[in-house]
Amino acid sequence: MKKATLLVWAATTLLFSLMDQAAFAHGERATEPYIRTRTVHWYDVTWSTDALNVNDTVTVQGKFHLLNDWPDSVSLPNLVFLSNGSPGAVMTRVESYINEIPARQSTKGLIVGRDYDFKLVMKARKVGQWHLHPVMNIHGAGAVVGPGEWITVSGNEADFKDPLTTLTGNKIDDLQTFGVSRVQMWQFGFGLIAAVWILWWLRRPLIISRWLVVKKGREDLLITPMDDKVAAALLVLLAIVVLVGYTRTTSEFPELVPLQSGSLSTPPLPKPPHAVEIKFKRAEYDVPGRSMRLSVEMTNTSDQPVSVGEFTTANLRFINKSLPAAVAAVSSKFPKELVPRNGLVIDHPEPLAPGESRLVNLDTTDAAWEVERLVSFLSNVDSRMGGLLFFYDGKGNRSMSEVYGPIVPVFKKTI
Repeated sequence: MKKATLLVWAATTLLFSLMDQAAFAHGERATEPYIRTRTVHWYDVTWSTDALNVNDTVTVQGKFHLLNDWPDSVSLPNLVFLSNGSPGAVMTRVESYINEIPARQSTKGLIVGRDYDFKLVMKARKVGQWHLHPVMNIHGAGAVVGPGEWITVSGNEADFKDPLTTLTGNKIDDLQTFGVSRVQMWQFGFGLIAAVWILWWLRRPLIISRWLVVKKGREDLLITPMDDKVAAALLVLLAIVVLVGYTRTTSEFPELVPLQSGSLSTPPLPKPPHAVEIKFKRAEYDVPGRSMRLSVEMTNTSDQPVSVGEFTTANLRFINKSLPAAVAAVSSKFPKELVPRNGLVIDHPEPLAPGESRLVNLDTTDAAWEVERLVSFLSNVDSRMGGLLFFYDGKGNRSMSEVYGPIVPVFKKTI
């Protein structure tokens, strides 16, 4: 038995030592693909730094788009909360904003089909290497996780402080420890009273003897006059403790603000320039080739020639590597695992002239579809995909269009 246990332990240790450490960071892969590809699309996300010390801050900011093809089975973003995703309380959230409006509370009334700006300021608390994501929590639907970057925190955890100055001018040295001794005192006090009450009943025989008393019809013997006196004394003691505690607290803190349960609202960003109209024709996923292919009709409604530069979905960014403006738009600090190496392949890569309509086939072949567990949209009851197409004109100006529609599995190339 001991040998078997040791063998299992050794095999488990070896397995974890061989696994890619990056795999431990991507909890967003557990979210269904129809949520990741058809709800919140994060873009232009940046991290101010990837290395900091305890007590330093990192700023995560960017934009998100709410896709018009919002799934019927997912609650609309009528009530959301902007948060961060990390492995536990390794960082403290200092500030958060949606469209430059503080997002300390929930935000209501986000509009599908529109864009919003966001900003998160996080303060390093624990030493280590942590994966940091923006997260949009949608009431009734759960969390939609944005792209994540590895953040290395150095220093001494014992140096972490979270000071605060209250509205009345009182200075708190560290919110981590503020009021902890008071809470412990109350917990110990009420625990002591509860222990006395329990021990009072445990001092006598309990189950069998009391059952025999009940069987004989002498319930009047179960509770004695002394039991009534002890119960009354404890009740009076509790009333006095609560009254004295309330009086002392209100005298020490005369101005109290209750926990806030309301929500805020913010208008969306102005509609961005819309240079290209998209008509979805067909989408297929080549199972053995690990390739998602799109066929769309593009109409250039602007006065400048435009080229397809990027297709993004579920935090993956497929870049048209033959277009310098699109390549330059990807920061060298953006997570490389979210920029598939094969990029975006276009059958007609030449610019789309003003007023021109063209049927264009887009090919996104990469193992990322399997790695990110996105191919299970083929087994959903509503097999659809969604994403964003980014276009660039000759001056480097960027515009964005939605693309979405049904997707079918294939085992050979048909588009």
